[in-house]
Amino acid sequence: MKTSSASRFIKWFADITIDDALMVGDKNASLGEMVRELTAKGVKVPDEFAITADAYRHFIR
Repeated sequence: MKTSSASRFIKWFADITIDDALMVGDKNASLGEMVRELTAKGVKVPDEFAITADAYRHFIR
């Protein structure tokens, strides 16, 4: 299956885990973990997004 550019270049914090650090960087992976953990505990956190390393490489090319 072919991945769309949007899903390859942008990841929502709610979908990011610490295992995604190589894709989105350590800080964004930590923010993703925080959003996921706090939301599960009932804390309302606005969902933001991270730009992936693929997006950066695409931009540079």
